[in-house]
Amino acid sequence: MSQSDPSPANETETAGARLSADIGGTFTDIVLERGDRRWSCKVLTTPKAPEDAVLAGIERLLAESAVRPSEVDRFLHGMTLATNAILERRGAKTALLTTQGFRDVLEIGDEGRFDPSDLRLQKPRPLIPRELRFAVPERMAANGEVLIPLDEAAVAEAAARIGEAAGESVAIGFLHSYANPAHEQQAAEIVRRVLPDISISLSSEVCPEIREYERLSTVAANAYVQQLVVSYLTRLSARLEAAGIGCPAFLMTSGRGVMPFDLAMQVPIRLVESGPAGGAVLSASIAEEMGEKRILSFDMGGTTAKICFISDGTPQIARSFEVDRAARFRKGSGLPVRIPVIELVEIGAGGGSIVSVDATRRIAVGPQSAGSDPGPSCYGKGGRKPTVTDGDLLLGKIDPSRFAGGQIRLDAAQAEAAFGTDVAGKLALDTTEAAFGAVEIVDETMANAAKVHAVELGCELSDHAMVAFGGAAPLHAARLAEKLGIGRVIIPKGAGVGSALGFLRAPISYEVAASQPMRLGLYDQAAVADLLARMWQTASEMIGEAAERFSGVAVTTTEMRYVGQGHEVTVGAGDGVPTAAALRTAFEEAYRQLFGRTIEGAPIEILSWKVALARPTWSPGRSSTAEGEPRRATPVATRPVFDPGAGLFLDHSVYERSALRAGDEVPGPALIVEDETTTVVTPGFRARVSGLGHLVLERNPEGRA
Repeated sequence: MSQSDPSPANETETAGARLSADIGGTFTDIVLERGDRRWSCKVLTTPKAPEDAVLAGIERLLAESAVRPSEVDRFLHGMTLATNAILERRGAKTALLTTQGFRDVLEIGDEGRFDPSDLRLQKPRPLIPRELRFAVPERMAANGEVLIPLDEAAVAEAAARIGEAAGESVAIGFLHSYANPAHEQQAAEIVRRVLPDISISLSSEVCPEIREYERLSTVAANAYVQQLVVSYLTRLSARLEAAGIGCPAFLMTSGRGVMPFDLAMQVPIRLVESGPAGGAVLSASIAEEMGEKRILSFDMGGTTAKICFISDGTPQIARSFEVDRAARFRKGSGLPVRIPVIELVEIGAGGGSIVSVDATRRIAVGPQSAGSDPGPSCYGKGGRKPTVTDGDLLLGKIDPSRFAGGQIRLDAAQAEAAFGTDVAGKLALDTTEAAFGAVEIVDETMANAAKVHAVELGCELSDHAMVAFGGAAPLHAARLAEKLGIGRVIIPKGAGVGSALGFLRAPISYEVAASQPMRLGLYDQAAVADLLARMWQTASEMIGEAAERFSGVAVTTTEMRYVGQGHEVTVGAGDGVPTAAALRTAFEEAYRQLFGRTIEGAPIEILSWKVALARPTWSPGRSSTAEGEPRRATPVATRPVFDPGAGLFLDHSVYERSALRAGDEVPGPALIVEDETTTVVTPGFRARVSGLGHLVLERNPEGRA
């Protein structure tokens, strides 16, 4: 299945062809762009060898577009490999070298309990078991002074024991190595002499920041997934080269940018949440194109749904992230990794999410997913459990002959049998009621998650427009908007492969962090200037030669707090080297926005600095077609679809997305179909096509909403 679209030329740096690939839990999405043309397709993910699906999709698009492999000048990629390796505990056999007395930091954590009332509370087990954690004599002071020299013999002995245990990877994390990495570097040299083929990760390179638990957890996770990621990227690179694609290749990171393959192999932990990050980049770019100040980004694929708030074209960015939470949505219940990450809420509610009846006889959806193999029951590949996709099919939202561009012909009888056995039969409902119950629960779950996240961020949902993309999001977006009180929904052109489109719009970037605690009253501007210059140089070198022909933009931030506080506030440091007065003003403004007040006379301290170097690869497109006077589009058919408001099947007009032009209007109830997804326009909305080809759903004053 594939789709070809004219696309406004909006590249800043190349007229050549660009490829992107996003590996999801159910589908792998491929996009090819050249000039003002775009081709895309969805193929089922191949979990045992993810590169198979990537190459299959690429070969199909190259054949359809008549683009030669040698004409591709950039390949961009996102994947869930690193995340899944941690969740499924199938990373490398990893050992830890740390400071004597700190062997159990990974197990002790911060001594917090995410649920103080649960006497049987279970935290995620550390990625590195105790028998593979080795403590050696050494000690650095917080200012970088050597207090106890590194015991080289102890390091060599530990390396030998790691070899005897068949260790495959080593994480090295010593106390205060952010201030002086010499002991970590020295230990790495010794380990390489004893074990020349082992993978080594240093906390001073992966996460050079204060707080030993977060730093050790991050370097442990990096070491745990490194071999798996390196092996996959090596295989993929070889396959791409064999196919004649020898262009620079980049991977989407969790923090809104892409980085070269070779750098990703060094810090694979930054690939966690790379797919969802691409989706947030797409939403931010749509906001910029259409002049939207506040956006709720809604990404729903086959396995999960993701929600992210975007203000003034910039997604919310967090400095830490938790993987493998023992209690879903409970902060503190997962393994912390300290990396730049787009702040989003992820829900186990995708098209493949399994529907069941719980012990209280309620319909439950997810977080387990049918994935791509065997997939939902209606795929006819052996799946027997009902899923959200099965429910959408039974409610009439999906044309069984058009799913995934006809690549998979859906079997409604299989979907009905699954719902009849696992849901309807247990609750004395008919299959339509059971399917409606499941789909409504999914929509309500996503609405509740958005409301909670909005409260956390102090956002008013009704002030936002929604950007919805992913294979399943356009099916649910209008109903979700009704629940949230949102009156404007944007379905981007190519929404079914939204994250892969986002990769093509992401800047080449890298963020460098460094902890250098300093009281603002003792601020040393010359020392800070020297530190920032070194960080800038490091970021430039990390991005590499592939990005040299693009203009770069650096963003400097600092982490600050009142002395004695346990957590800090991120403060923009402006251009150049900031003065103490400028930092004080910026900190007090940021603190007041968060807490409504400042603490008069309290001393302030700086903990860390961040320098993010970004080289843009995309600029906002301009409408190639004026919308002109609105005109009513012509439907090609009608189809009965179950309407939640009416509680019965209503005839929906069916429109082909490829036949719609700028200015066309579609009143609800309607279905707008394309190869990669279907947009449901409920009776409460009407849709129009923007000059850039995006669908814009707006409240219909005559409709239900």
